[in-house]
Amino acid sequence: MEVFEPTLKRISTLGYPGLSNPKLEIKSGLNPATVMSQDARVHYVLGDSADAVRLPDSYNGLGFKNLIYMVVEILDLQEKWRAEEEKRAPLHLIFIEEPEAHLHAQLQQVFIRNVLGLLQIAGEDGGVFASQVVVTTHSSHILYERGFCPIRYFRRQIIAGEQMTKVLNLSSFQMGDAPKDRDFLQRYLKLTHCDLFFADAAILVEGNVERLLLPLMIEKAATNLRSASLSILEVGGAFGHRFKELIEFLGITTLIITDIDSVMAVLQPATDAGESEDAEKEFEIPPEEEGGEPQKRYGSTCLPGENGALTANQTLIQWLPRKRTINDLHAVTSEAKTELLTGSDTTMVRVAYQILTDVSWNGLTSRLCGRTLEEAFGLENADWCQSADQRSVGLKLRGTVADPAAVAAGLHKRVIGKNFDKTKFALEVLTRKDGDWIVPLYIKEGLEWLRDQVDLEVDQEVEAVVDAAAEAPMAAQNADQVV
Repeated sequence: MEVFEPTLKRISTLGYPGLSNPKLEIKSGLNPATVMSQDARVHYVLGDSADAVRLPDSYNGLGFKNLIYMVVEILDLQEKWRAEEEKRAPLHLIFIEEPEAHLHAQLQQVFIRNVLGLLQIAGEDGGVFASQVVVTTHSSHILYERGFCPIRYFRRQIIAGEQMTKVLNLSSFQMGDAPKDRDFLQRYLKLTHCDLFFADAAILVEGNVERLLLPLMIEKAATNLRSASLSILEVGGAFGHRFKELIEFLGITTLIITDIDSVMAVLQPATDAGESEDAEKEFEIPPEEEGGEPQKRYGSTCLPGENGALTANQTLIQWLPRKRTINDLHAVTSEAKTELLTGSDTTMVRVAYQILTDVSWNGLTSRLCGRTLEEAFGLENADWCQSADQRSVGLKLRGTVADPAAVAAGLHKRVIGKNFDKTKFALEVLTRKDGDWIVPLYIKEGLEWLRDQVDLEVDQEVEAVVDAAAEAPMAAQNADQVV
């Protein structure tokens, strides 16, 4: 037991699942009948008293066994390297392939958080000799612990019909003493979505409602996307543009689903917002001259159809399509909502926001646009939302509603009111999975675009593989001829 004690103490710093954090114990496995084939066996101990329960290692799951194996291997490799003394190489590299195998999420984080501590050698801190660990992983939980700097991101690309891999060094993203958005993005991704690094495509959404409803909307409007690895990030219109440089750096096909956020310009915000919790909006517009300071503006929430209405959405102003007025946003074509990512010849980004649609009510039809997802949903599903059966959804208006314009005005007043619960709205819609409602047109068009982009990338990869397979026999034949 004393021989293994230092190793067991170092393993205990990693933590592992089990009742009251069981300890490891090495016991002799002698059996008189098979004395020549027995050796020491690993047990784990539950409790500290004399009557503590001791269970054989075979009772452990694959995760714990994998953890013990990795730690023992790491310590063994380091000990062999340290024992070289005068011949010791100054750099010691240890490669670990996908340590997350069979480990639950918290244990993955504990392992990667403490693995470098296992490699510290007493009395040699800060010396010329050091061990480095290279980890290959598909685990967002491991990335959660490490931040941007250690990440080397492998991105597959099709260039001139050939499949290639581009290696991106995240430590070089927004380098310098004053990075614009790096710290914000690193904190945000660490708190929410490290799975962005393993996605086929990313969807940036306005808020919690879109995040909750999007999987169901994908099922209704673009079923093929259910087979793709998607990362859905809740970023809001005020912060979506801050992801621009990271998305471009990683080269990920991206759909932005955001709100048109119509406002009427005011000189300064009111001191009392009244009954509307978001009646006043503060937003910025880009400087008129390059290098200047952004200009701060204020706006009062209004219907998109009002004359002179502007957008307060920073993503629409600063990223795509870079328009300020609601009229200009309505005039943008589908092609103008899409552009190549900076630095890429193939990877695209598209924005989707509320658009004018035909709204029918009480025998009348008008071209109207919602200001938010909730308003657009209520307009395009007017009959469904105004049904008494759907009262709990929260969009049914009181009294008699004369025409589509009155529906739009009523929904707008309802949604911006303090008493409207957006999360409750989303959850009520989710409970009506098979309900006869439709996906708002702007989201439907965006999802169909993303589906086509993902399908196109898959087709390009298949073509590249087929071409490479066809060229291989020809290359071998040419090599035989040369010989």
